[in-house]
Amino acid sequence: MSYLLKLIRKSEQITSLWSGGKTTQLAIYPENGDYSKRDFKWRLSTADVEVDESLFTHLPGIQRIIMILDGEMLLQHKGKHHVHLKPFEQDRFDGGWTTRSIGRVTDFNLMLAEGCEGDLNMIHINSGIQHEVLDNRESTNRSEAFYCVKGTSKISIDEKETLVLDQGDVVILNMDHSCNNLNIKLSNHNDSIAKIIKVSIFY
Repeated sequence: MSYLLKLIRKSEQITSLWSGGKTTQLAIYPENGDYSKRDFKWRLSTADVEVDESLFTHLPGIQRIIMILDGEMLLQHKGKHHVHLKPFEQDRFDGGWTTRSIGRVTDFNLMLAEGCEGDLNMIHINSGIQHEVLDNRESTNRSEAFYCVKGTSKISIDEKETLVLDQGDVVILNMDHSCNNLNIKLSNHNDSIAKIIKVSIFY
């Protein structure tokens, strides 16, 4: 098998407090990485911002991508740009910037250490099937994650492994440069729309 798969249920995730609310670490790579020591290649988390204004933790050397899941937020990057984000809109910025947020939201966070690149994409799945094909970059290690924001989705990998993602669950695929293309099939057999965040990371 040219990839390693890990399913992390919502019940297995650890939530902690920060000055502006609560945060939940969804996944970190490598698995023995330590966010408090800034010892990781990448990290996925969600946060509930429960104050009207907050100052982001200073994270020099870390690139950040934030996507709003609920609510609206104004991000002010001192000396850089300002952006107003609504649900499922995102902003990419340097963790070393001085960043202030205004607004109470729930958001999704991707942190990338030096040498890593990444993207977030929202997938809305009506009752039916959507295919995702992973084209692995030549001589590049890659991680793909699928986080279930809403609803329930079934995910199958090369028609060999099938998992069910409930709201709050995340599945991680870690692949090395020798991994061939994987055929990922996401399906939703419920009446309501399923919402999945697809995370692609190269390092």
